[in-house]
Amino acid sequence: MFRPLPLFIGLRYTRAKRRNHFISFISAVSVLGLVLGVMTLIVVLSVMNGFDRELRQRILGMVPHATVTAVSGELENWQELGRTLQSLPGVEAVAPFINAQAMLTSAGQVQGVMLYGIDPAQEGQVSILPQHMVEGCLECMKSGGFEIVLGELLARALHVTPGDSVVLVLPDASVNPAGLFPRMKRFRVTGLFSVGADLDGSMAFIHIDDAARVMRYEKGVEGIRLRVADLFQAPALMHQAARLVPDHCRVSDWTWSQGRLFQAIRMEKNMVGLLLTLIIVVAVFNIVSTLVMTVTDKKGDIAILRTLGATTSSIMGVFMVQGGIIGLAGTLVGTLLGVLLAWNLPAAVELLEQLAGIRFLDPSVYFVSSLPSQLRWSDVSQVCVGSLLASFVATLYPAWRAAQTQPAEALRYE
Repeated sequence: MFRPLPLFIGLRYTRAKRRNHFISFISAVSVLGLVLGVMTLIVVLSVMNGFDRELRQRILGMVPHATVTAVSGELENWQELGRTLQSLPGVEAVAPFINAQAMLTSAGQVQGVMLYGIDPAQEGQVSILPQHMVEGCLECMKSGGFEIVLGELLARALHVTPGDSVVLVLPDASVNPAGLFPRMKRFRVTGLFSVGADLDGSMAFIHIDDAARVMRYEKGVEGIRLRVADLFQAPALMHQAARLVPDHCRVSDWTWSQGRLFQAIRMEKNMVGLLLTLIIVVAVFNIVSTLVMTVTDKKGDIAILRTLGATTSSIMGVFMVQGGIIGLAGTLVGTLLGVLLAWNLPAAVELLEQLAGIRFLDPSVYFVSSLPSQLRWSDVSQVCVGSLLASFVATLYPAWRAAQTQPAEALRYE
């Protein structure tokens, strides 16, 4: 079968045993370096994609995508305003809420919480809370029952379980003949939720009618929560909504409260990817070293090929093929290992946690409790193309140096 001369000789040089074992060692190190670099880069990018996904699904599934709130007083006739906002393209659902910062106490334990008064029948349209109930039923919460649903971490910190009571303390104080006292109300814990994020330790939910009674709302609610189809279109939608809401209302979206966290994860992904690319760069320099030493070792062969009529482009092609095979082998093996590890990383980390008895991601510290991983083929293709291009560029100088070999001078001492 006919094969071009550079390809034939390049493949032969790649398979042949070298007299200089050090060159073979450097060649193996080059392939191993590319394998480790490509594999590590794919796995780390997948983990960063996983954190990005968890941020969207968990945190942005619990906190409002966008809100319309009354700057002062109450938002009356919110049903009509809600229908108007839901008519906007991109708005999937709306629901009323009352929000307050408060404290919960039980058995001498005190925890600060973000308290939400919600309509249990509508909360599932704008939140993932109903899907993450681990005990109790959100829809079973009744008006006037003064029932509360806590995050699992929050319940653990307060040492309470469903059926126990907690005391809600609001910062709004009331004056009576005995003095100045904060507003307090006893609630019964009827459910626990867990989204695997730090929100499990800082959020609590009560019925919106009970929230209105406790916070002395007479006719309306504090605001309307909106769920949008595309999170990144939320700021633009809020600009449209601002023209439809009354003057005493304020609109905001998730980028005000969670945008910095999202930007930090995106920036961290870019910076970590850039730093890990240095592993591939080191491996590419090893390819340069391997080919330079191979050229020095094969000067006699190059001179013979030149005397037989081989052109400079053919000589360059020989060593570009050899370097290309090293880059191709390292990239393919690294990609295969990286894809397999990225797919199985959460299970592998969970198994390692069980064997070692260590919790790598404590939900009280991190916003997720397990190591997420999401493989994106766009990242895989970018890593592969970048590695192959870098390997190709690494072959240019050694190949050019081989093409400059003078036959007479190279054969003088052979």
